[in-house]
Formats: sequence, structure tokens, C-alpha cells
Amino acid sequence: MDSNVENFANLDMRVGQILSAEFFEEAKKPAYILKIDFGTNVGIKHTSAQITNYSLKELIGRQVVAVCNLPSKKVAGFTSEVLILGAISGKNVHLLRPDIELENGTLIG
Repeated sequence: MDSNVENFANLDMRVGQILSAEFFEEAKKPAYILKIDFGTNVGIKHTSAQITNYSLKELIGRQVVAVCNLPSKKVAGFTSEVLILGAISGKNVHLLRPDIELENGTLIG
């Protein structure tokens, strides 16, 4: 698929707040299971993410950016519903987030 403005515009990217985080023991590579609140229009979604450079404690309450309209994906028996976004630097992932607190579900464009 060629990248273009129309393809980008079809992505539903939103701000959400991490409600809970736990270690994903069944995953082949170290990962967490996150429960994220995307506000009233999208609701609460779950995802798995290889972001173990963060502690579980520092993730809870943090706002993040995620793509909310990709097909769900099964990972080690777990259904991941959204794709959390981050910048990859070596073995670390640095989560994207707004620079001010926004309402959960705020659209990214």
C-alpha cells in the first residue's frame, strides 16, 4: 500500500490514559498488558506492548497516543485492541504523549 494523505487520515489516533499495567507472562518477548481509557466515544481498550523500559508504576495514569481503528491482533492468546505509539531508540520505546493533559479520546491529526 502506498502512503498518502488519505491513508493517514483514515487512522483513528487518540489520546488515552493508562488505567492499569501488568506483566504479560505468556508473551515470548518481555511485554506488558495495558488497560487504556479513550473516553466516551471509544471507551476502554486493552493492548500488549513491549515497553518494559518503563516500570509498571510509572505507566499508570500516563497519557499516551494510540491508533484505535486497526484490526485486533492475537498475541499469545491475548487480544490486543489498539496500537500504542512510541519512538524506537535502540532497545527502548519512548511512548508518544501530549505535552499537556488532554481529555481522553482527543483526536490526533
